[in-house]
Parts: sequence; structure tokens; C-alpha cells
Amino acid sequence: MTLIVRWFINALALMLVAYLYSGVQVDNIFAAMVAALMLGLVNAFVRPVLVFLTLPVTILTLGLFIFFINAFLFWFVTEIVKGFTVTGFMAAMIGSLMFSVISLVTNWLVFDRDKKKKS
Repeated sequence: MTLIVRWFINALALMLVAYLYSGVQVDNIFAAMVAALMLGLVNAFVRPVLVFLTLPVTILTLGLFIFFINAFLFWFVTEIVKGFTVTGFMAAMIGSLMFSVISLVTNWLVFDRDKKKKS
């Protein structure tokens, strides 16, 4: 059940990013749900491989190259999902940062409070 709730929260976070930042557009909630699902799958399966393959560059840049990987994967999902568009790579960078922060905060608010109630 928590996986579905996290998926829905991430879809709403993606809609909020599109509302706050004009470089990211989401046509409807269905596109946001599909994009959130694809972002989750890409981050679970593709991102670790990319991070491993680019480890020397990441070390040389003191970890800043991770931001480029996140932006690339955010942009990559826009190429797969119809109804989810980003105007350019810099928009993907800003959008991925906003999405990460909003998702982190909302998931923390929803699921951290549940842990405190159970304790």
C-alpha cells in the first residue's frame, strides 16, 4: 500500500513542479502518474548503472556530476512519456532538483509521521 501512496505523492509532486516552473509541462494527472512510475523505474534500474560507470568523473567533480545524471534521466523520461515535456537540459536540471526536493519533503511528511504514531 505504501508503494502506491508514494507513487501518487510523486505524481502530485511532478504536477507541482509543472505548476511552479514553466520549463516543465505535464498535460494531465494520467501523464503525471505514468511519468512518476517511469522516473521510479529509471531511478531504480538505470541510475545505479550510470552512477557506477561515471564514478571517476563523479569523484573528480566531488559528486556534482550526479546532478547531471539526474537531469539526464529526468529528460530521458520526457522522451518516453507523452504528455510530459521539458523545454531543455537546463529545465531538466531545475525540474529534477525541484522534483527531488518536493518528493523528499512530502514523503517525509507523510511517512515519517506514520512511524511516529506507531511508536
